[in-house]
Amino acid sequence: MPSFQYKARGHRGDAIEGIIEAPSTDVAASRLIEGGLTPVDIRAAENKTGLSRDLKDLFPPKIELVDLIQFSRQMYSLMKAGVPILSALNGLSTNARNRTLGHTLAGVIENLEAGSDLSSSLARYPDVFSVFYVSLVRVGETSGQLDEVFRQLAGYLDRELKTRKKVKSALRYPSFVITAIIAAITIINIFVIPAFANLFASLGGQLPLPTRILVAMSDATVNHWELLLAGGALLFAGVRFYVNSETGRYKWHKLQLRLPLVGPVLYKATLARFSRLFALVLNAGVPIVTAMSVVGRALNNEFIEERVLGMRDGIERGESVSRTAHNAAIFDHLVLQMLEVGETSGTTGDLLKDISDYYDDEVDYAIEKLSASIEPTLTIALACLVALLAAGVFLPMWDLYKVAL
Repeated sequence: MPSFQYKARGHRGDAIEGIIEAPSTDVAASRLIEGGLTPVDIRAAENKTGLSRDLKDLFPPKIELVDLIQFSRQMYSLMKAGVPILSALNGLSTNARNRTLGHTLAGVIENLEAGSDLSSSLARYPDVFSVFYVSLVRVGETSGQLDEVFRQLAGYLDRELKTRKKVKSALRYPSFVITAIIAAITIINIFVIPAFANLFASLGGQLPLPTRILVAMSDATVNHWELLLAGGALLFAGVRFYVNSETGRYKWHKLQLRLPLVGPVLYKATLARFSRLFALVLNAGVPIVTAMSVVGRALNNEFIEERVLGMRDGIERGESVSRTAHNAAIFDHLVLQMLEVGETSGTTGDLLKDISDYYDDEVDYAIEKLSASIEPTLTIALACLVALLAAGVFLPMWDLYKVAL
């Protein structure tokens, strides 16, 4: 699509310059006006050449979660103020700080102008807008509460972003230690052990077991690094292929919840996400069977998704939510009890919101403990590594006379 460089005036008369994609100058002017800008000059954008432009085209910026949060908040504010959807999207597309998001919104605008609704237009970009995001927008269109839906989406995504940042912060120190250990082992295998191996070989005799292990590891690293590298690459590709397959992805998602230290955090985070999404969808007026389908596919865990969709099938057969949740065997006693109370009192959505807040606090506490829980494990592993190196290097020296004989 052609690009046009424009100069325009904002609401307060301030000068604004930028580039907009449109089929023609007339369409570009219309989109600027709909976005609340007064066009002053519109001309075809110059085709810049050079390495910087090539790199920008070759590596477009990725749409991060913070971009979707900002987009949702801006849509809520614009729609709350009564701005039409097309005008709101035009303004956001024109002034988007993320170039990729701007192009995506331009494509959404084209679909809207072609007669599609907003949810269908967003669904054409599954890499940007998830199934849950699109489903909730569709609910907002149906119920006439699209502005409220965007507000809820912004809050939900903001919570997700904070949780991810806390997890990264908790894993930063363990990641640094593991990287340092790998680097130390590599340097010792390549430079240190070969020097000692030559000395030990000149002495002859039977070397201690730790020394023989270190020498064998060093020989494999120095003399067969191509095979090790190829084997590692094949192993990585094989594991990735298996995890991306239907069976492998299901087993991996099931295993994630049982991993030591990390598994309980993922489990509580999944329960928090389920409770929050289920409450959000129910309070938006979505039928409970449809809500189960939408929430199940938004949990990013196929094992949990299978159980939630099984709950949906049970509800379709006439069973209660609490009974199907009990049969799913993935919820703890607190969630089951609150679901029973919610069904009795007709306040399932509100109680699920309280459950999500509770589990959010539990996740925060578990993440704070995660780093402290990993540190002893890393300390033990590092101590074992140092003990092996010390035994392998110093045992022959302590028993040098026996080795020489």
